[in-house]
Amino acid sequence: MNLFGDIRASVIGALEAMQAEGALPVGLGLDAVTVEPPRDPAHGDMATNAAMVLAKPAGRKPREIAEALAARLAADPRFLSAEVAGPGFLNLRLAPSLWQGVIGHVLGAGDEFGRSDFGQGRRVNVEYVSANPTGPLHVGHTRGAVFGDALASLLAYAGFDVTREYYINDGGAQVDVLARSVYLRYLEALGQEVAFEDGTYPGDYLIPVGEAVAREKGDAWVGQPEEVWLAELRERATEAMMDLIRADLAALGVEMDVFFSERSLYGTGRIESAIRDLDEKGLIYRGVLEPPRGKTPEDWEPREQTLFRSTDHGDDVDRPIRKSDESWTYFAPDIAYHHDKIARGFDVLIDIFGADHGGYVKRMKAVVSALSGGQVPLDVKLIQLVRLFKNGEPYKMSKRAGNFVMLRDVVDEVGPDVTRFVMLTRKNDAPLDFDFDKALEQSRDNPVFYVQYAHARIMSLMRRAAEAGIATDAATLTDADLGRLSDEAELDLARKIAEWPRLVETAARSHEPHRIAFYLYELAGELHAFWNLGNDRPELRFLQEGDVAASRAKLALAQAVAVVISSGLGILGVTPAQEMR
Repeated sequence: MNLFGDIRASVIGALEAMQAEGALPVGLGLDAVTVEPPRDPAHGDMATNAAMVLAKPAGRKPREIAEALAARLAADPRFLSAEVAGPGFLNLRLAPSLWQGVIGHVLGAGDEFGRSDFGQGRRVNVEYVSANPTGPLHVGHTRGAVFGDALASLLAYAGFDVTREYYINDGGAQVDVLARSVYLRYLEALGQEVAFEDGTYPGDYLIPVGEAVAREKGDAWVGQPEEVWLAELRERATEAMMDLIRADLAALGVEMDVFFSERSLYGTGRIESAIRDLDEKGLIYRGVLEPPRGKTPEDWEPREQTLFRSTDHGDDVDRPIRKSDESWTYFAPDIAYHHDKIARGFDVLIDIFGADHGGYVKRMKAVVSALSGGQVPLDVKLIQLVRLFKNGEPYKMSKRAGNFVMLRDVVDEVGPDVTRFVMLTRKNDAPLDFDFDKALEQSRDNPVFYVQYAHARIMSLMRRAAEAGIATDAATLTDADLGRLSDEAELDLARKIAEWPRLVETAARSHEPHRIAFYLYELAGELHAFWNLGNDRPELRFLQEGDVAASRAKLALAQAVAVVISSGLGILGVTPAQEMR
């Protein structure tokens, strides 16, 4: 049940009837007509923009359309009123029975309430984290991992067929550096003095890898040139780092469906196949690029290169795919990787990158457009930085990783549930301050606590009701006399619950899982405010002494809130609290 969708269908039906009667021109597009909560709740329960978006194509004044639509809707008993506001917005007030009915539907549907077929089973590939396999995940990866995982869950909840994917960047020079770093740890394990220079990785996490190599190889590789040990150490080090990364993701509650190796693209013809596909479309050529921004002809040496004509698909400049020595640029395997995704039959691609990858967005969108003939959209989400604070000061935690704070440090400090929720309290493209003191604080200023406390409060209420001999099972509460929920404060809480299905579709459409966290905070606030009203107005308390029927109706309202909070936290990957400790 999506009450906003149902009311929109009624508005569309009324507009179609007006077309049939000649009150509106036939053939008007109605897709832009919306029904949503008004900005000011005092204006009504819902508002529609129908008259505003149809006025110009209909050649009518907005108020004229709005007044005619209001008159038609007023004949429907579900509407208490339909009032024209401003230049032509239409504010709607609904009969209390509709809001009461929402509660019954929530309890009947359980955790299915809010799920939809919005995605229509379309196949979506969500690629996230995709960190270089050169060490454990750091706090920046944490935010991307949480965002990607929550987005994947949101899309699945909204009816998409979702694949979670990690792209292992194991084809570049950084893996050679990793192998050299392990070699140094190997020498160290044999008692030699070593120095981490030339960009090698000094993190302690490589010590066990070096020790394992020393136990197996003894001194066989000591003093040997790279060609003897580099290839094997690349393999072993990458495998060891991916084991660390998988463990880090597991600690955060993240499970991938696919780990795709960049290295699998080399020497297999897959890069050549993707480039050939573009070449057959006339998008590969030999040419010379203009000097980069900030360079002058005097300090720029133009050279002929093999280029992808990405400007044909919205990019600012064409992009090289081969270096001057005819080896592939880093962009070539990216092309092949997305070529592979398209070949696997995905309808939508989503890439989640760090903020430092902003320059990649246009070229990646261009190549996906070119490879798919414009049929497969690519949405690139950039994840902004996370700043850690404790005691009001910037906080540095781990030395074990070298020069960065590890994901595991954060999870060990506050737990996976708190980590995940906090990471979703800002939109992905806004910087986020992670304050350890605030994240563990029991106050309204801590959204994690505030939402969990609402759910725990309801669970405690249900236990007290059971102790009082009042049945709280779903069947009993579904059959409660919901007409007893007539106070405006009760209906306001039902109105907030009714927003959930619409909110899910809105968040899924925009690929913005932070909207779920924001909504849960608002719903929790409504629950706490209603609970506090009972201190001054005993008739609003959830347990009404001597009146089992009234208690059941109010318990049904509370349980409906718990169902939605539990579903929302599930999307975020957070376990609902049964009690607060």
